[in-house]
Amino acid sequence: MSTDIIKTVGIISTDEISNWIDIKTAVEDHFKVHNTKIYSYRPYSRKEEVSFKHFSEKDFNWKGQVSQPNFKVFIEQPFDLLIGFFNKRNLYVENAVLRSNAKFKVGISNVNQDLYDMEIAVLPKNTNQFLEELKKYLLILKKVEN
Repeated sequence: MSTDIIKTVGIISTDEISNWIDIKTAVEDHFKVHNTKIYSYRPYSRKEEVSFKHFSEKDFNWKGQVSQPNFKVFIEQPFDLLIGFFNKRNLYVENAVLRSNAKFKVGISNVNQDLYDMEIAVLPKNTNQFLEELKKYLLILKKVEN
């Protein structure tokens, strides 16, 4: 586990959640960071336009490796903090978190405890509570300044 102060943040979520919660803005406001990157999973549909902020099952090869170049860059980026902001099991979202090169990974509990360095027991609709708890523990770990 890295002891660096958090300057870069990545977020992996689902379209279902990111359509009704602006987690990116909430994280930037709460932690006073800029250039937070987010990718949201949405099931593949021919009707949907290709998006630089979404990924689908089509972005993985048969070995489970990321094949879409932009998403691969996101996964390979060594974020100081990666937030897995989803509360339902999803093979593709979990695979993305697992493959991420982030230095410290945090997520919502009861999904897959093997993915994260730290889990927070809260529902996604309680975004502020999630961020307050996260900040409290990051202060203890000296990863953010008060």
